[in-house]
Formats: sequence, structure tokens, C-alpha cells
Amino acid sequence: MISTINIKNIGIIDNLSIDLNKGFNVLTGETGAGKTLIIDSLSIISGGRFSKEMIRKGENYSYVEACIYMPESETSVDGNIIVSREIYENGRNSCKINGRLVTVSELKEFMKNVIDIHGQLDNQTLLDKASHIGYLDSFIGEKILKLKSKYRELFDKYNKINLELKNNYGDEKEKQRKLDLLKYQLNEIEDAKLKVGEDETLEEQRKIILNSEKIAESLEMADSALSEQAIDSINVAIRALEKIENIDKEYEQKLSGLKNIYYDIQEIARDINGMKDDVCFDEEERNNIEERLDIIFSLKRKYGNSIQEILQYKEEVEKEIFEIENLDEINNRLKNELKEIELKMAELAKQMNKIRVKEGNELAIKINKELQDLEMQNAKFEVEVISQEEFNKNGLDIVEFLISTNIGEEKKPLIKIASGGEMSRIMLAIKSVLANVDKVPVLVFDEIDTGISGIAAKAVSMKMKNIARHHQVLCVTHLASIAAKGDSNYYISKEVNDNKTATKVELLTEEETIKEIARIASGEITDVALKHAMELRKSAT
Repeated sequence: MISTINIKNIGIIDNLSIDLNKGFNVLTGETGAGKTLIIDSLSIISGGRFSKEMIRKGENYSYVEACIYMPESETSVDGNIIVSREIYENGRNSCKINGRLVTVSELKEFMKNVIDIHGQLDNQTLLDKASHIGYLDSFIGEKILKLKSKYRELFDKYNKINLELKNNYGDEKEKQRKLDLLKYQLNEIEDAKLKVGEDETLEEQRKIILNSEKIAESLEMADSALSEQAIDSINVAIRALEKIENIDKEYEQKLSGLKNIYYDIQEIARDINGMKDDVCFDEEERNNIEERLDIIFSLKRKYGNSIQEILQYKEEVEKEIFEIENLDEINNRLKNELKEIELKMAELAKQMNKIRVKEGNELAIKINKELQDLEMQNAKFEVEVISQEEFNKNGLDIVEFLISTNIGEEKKPLIKIASGGEMSRIMLAIKSVLANVDKVPVLVFDEIDTGISGIAAKAVSMKMKNIARHHQVLCVTHLASIAAKGDSNYYISKEVNDNKTATKVELLTEEETIKEIARIASGEITDVALKHAMELRKSAT
């Protein structure tokens, strides 16, 4: 059960803490006071969707925390599990289970075994027959889940192979067109005879050729300066120092250093002279380099940003050509594999169909019993399981819930027959049956009393009271007959402080509960209303 829920900065809720109790917890109060926001908070802590518009004005985050008492769980500490979710304006989520960070998906997976929320939109879900197979399989439970898991694994392979076959150029004209294109690309790359690093070498050569005149002029100047000036000048200096080298060791050292410089410059001069002779402007060579670079650039534009990538693309093209040319063999292998998978899927689908037909009848019997308890004695509910030829994610079955609400009427889909009040009771009947199967400890009903009153409302209140014997039930209601059945009644109101509205929750005493029942029943608290409220309360116990 949920023992405490803390909510911060959601809608008009500022900072709210609610201590919940076992059994039937009823939430009533003013319109717009925040009753639905409390249910929304339970949905958020269960991994539900969150809109940043829900963040309280002036704040940049929302926070929901729940203390769940589950002594039988290995996750619990002293029987308690603390679950929290913090959501910021920028969309960042922080979810924790007992202080351990988890993803929203992990939070949702954990909480689905703790809480089942029936909101106002669930009736619309029930009208969608695509959801009916999910209800039936939940009722069946473990018996079908194992088969379904095996089937889904095969179904994923089945879809993957079908997609592969579809992409394997089933059309002969398309296959030939693709083959021609790939062969053209392969020939174009092969004809280029590319070498890794070739483009960089060519760019360097091109740069030299384009600057050949400037290079030749500069080398000529350097050669002339060294040969005609520097070497002669250093030679004169050497002869001068040779005349005084014996006078002082320092002169001898300088002479030795100068001679080394002389030999170095002589070597550099020879190198420059040779480089000068090598420089020439060859128009043909330049054109050849330009043409080669154009070919490489064109291939880069088509097949990759570098020669390495182009050659890698070439390997991929060769592989694809091989696959297309050997497509019949590949497709035959895939088709044989597909046949084997289809046989296994068909067998599993047959087993699931048999179980669904049998358990569907059992579900119908249980729901019809629940509907009788909910003042729909003439209603006849039926689970129709139809086996089709095309595989779907659930096998070969299509499941639809049918009902006739009056004697002599033909059973028809829910959407064609059920009124709002009837839909609420049908959903409650289904939830009642599934709650006993799933063993989910907490059930939440948000205004399930829509469209009902009188005897039907009394029957709904009795049903929820019975469910609360084995589950913790939270219910937002506007009906006095439902409020009268509460084990714990909470009054939701709003107050204004410093020009800000905030939600307030009070756990009512027995006297306050009777007054609230009277208010709901008649709109005002009179002696007659109080007497009626006490009668309702008395009948509830």
C-alpha cells in the first residue's frame, strides 16, 4: 500500500503531504481544488507522461515522492520502498527507487506491479477493441505470457526476414537497374586505380609547379649570393686570420669555426645549385596532375571524403553486387527460414487461441457476475475471439468485447451500445476481476461515478468497498453514496496566501465526514441532509 505521498509544485499544489490508509480512501472537495492533480501526481510517480505546463507558476521543477509499504518485496527497507521523481522545466528527469537512480522506463516497470490507475479516459480505451486482447491476456496471466513471449521472439524474426525479402529487389526490373548502377560505380572506381595518399602527393607537386617561376628566381638569387659573395668573403676572412692564428689561441679557434662555416656554406650552395637546375615548368605535367586531381575530387564527391573511404565504398559495392547476383539463392534460404518460423508461430498461435477461447468464456462469466452486482442484471457480456489468417503481434487472434444491456437485444460492440454510466460500470467490473488476478495492491479510480446515480451508484460504491477489502483503493468522487463507504475520507480544498492559491488536504473525522456527505448529497448542510448522510453512513458499515 501507499502510506505517504509528497507532492511539490504541481499545478496549484505547493507542498502537500498526504498520509493514506488501508482500505477505501475517498477524496472529495471543491471543484478545481486539486483532486485530479493528486491523481495526476500518482500517475507521474508511476512513470506516466508529464507536461512542463504542470509545473507550478514561478517554479522550475516538480517533485513527487511516495512511500510504499511492501514488506514481502526484496527491494524494501524495513518493509518500505521510497519512490521519487523530480522533473525540471527543461525536461530533465530524476527517478529514484530507494535512493538508486533509475530510468523512467524502469520506474514504470516497477510501479505497474504496485498501482493501477483508472482515469477518466480509460472508458475511451475500453471502446477501442485493439485494447481488448490486452485485458483478456492480463486475466489469463502466466499461462499465456510464456507462449506470448516465445511467439513475439519469432514474430520479430518473421518481420525482419520479410523486410529483408522486400528490400532484396523482388522486382526484376528494379534489381537490374540497381545492378547496372553498382557495376558502373565499381568500374569508375577501379578505372581510377587509386592509391592511398596519392592525392596529398599530387597536391604538393601541383603546388611546386604553380610556383615554379617564383622558386627558380629565389633559388637563383640564393645561389648567386652564396657563390659570388658569401663564399668569397668568408675565404678572404679565412686568409686574413691564417696570418695571425699563431699569435693567440683565440684567433686559432675563430679560424677553425670560420672554416667549418665555409665548408657548410659550400655544401648548401652546391645543394641550391642542384635544386635550381631541377626546377622547370612543364605544362604537360601540370595538366596531367590537374586532370588526376579532378578525377579524385569527382570520386570523393560521389563516394567518400577520402581515398580510404572510396576504397571502402568499393568493397561494399562488390559485396552488394555479389548478393544481387546470388539473390535467388539468398532469397530461397530466407523463404525456407520464413516457412519454418511460420510453422512454429502457427502452432503457438493455435495454442494461444485455445487458451483465449476457454479463458474468454471464464472472463465473461466473472464479468457478468460483477455486472449483476452493479445493477446491470439484464446485461450479457461476451468475449469474442476470432482467429484470422494474417499474423499479428498477439498471434492470429482478434479479441472484441460484446454486450447486450437489455433482454432480447443482440450482442454488439461496446461502442455501439454502452452509455457513459454503463461504461463506468463495465470498466469497474473488468477492473474488479483483473484486480483479483493481478494482485496489484493499489487501485485508483478518478471519478468513476460519471453518468451514474441512484441504485447504480449504490451498487458501484458497494463494489469498490468490496475491492478495498483486499486492496488499497483511492477514489475521487462527487457521489454521496460512494463517499459514505469510505474507510478514510479526505477533503480537498484550496486556500489563498500572499496572492497564491494552494491545495490543502484534511483527513476528516467521523463528524466531519457526515457533514461532507451531507454537502455532496444536497449542496448544503441542513438537518435533513445530515440525517440522510448519517443513514448513508450507517448502511455503509
